[in-house]
Amino acid sequence: CEANIIDYATYELKAQSFHPSFLGQLSFYVSAVNHQFKTDIDNPTIGLLICKDKDNVVAKYALESYKEPMGISEYQLSKLFPKDFKSSMPTIEELEKGLKDNRE
Repeated sequence: CEANIIDYATYELKAQSFHPSFLGQLSFYVSAVNHQFKTDIDNPTIGLLICKDKDNVVAKYALESYKEPMGISEYQLSKLFPKDFKSSMPTIEELEKGLKDNRE
């Protein structure tokens, strides 16, 4: 007997520091995937929140009350691109300023 078990994951990328309220939105996405796609034999849907940075203690406390498998990770723009791209790419400061200007 061969089982057709599927794994679902939902990801959200935030261009700002982690805030506990982000988990409510991610939990909503996980629930939506569970209701729309997941079957009883599938593994639990995973939620991953990727933020500019996070305070580990705040992240730990924020995750404790959620039953869904969720995680929080950080990204570093300086590690996303090879060194030879840096000459044609805006600096981190320019990107952050552009993101800040767009939010205002």
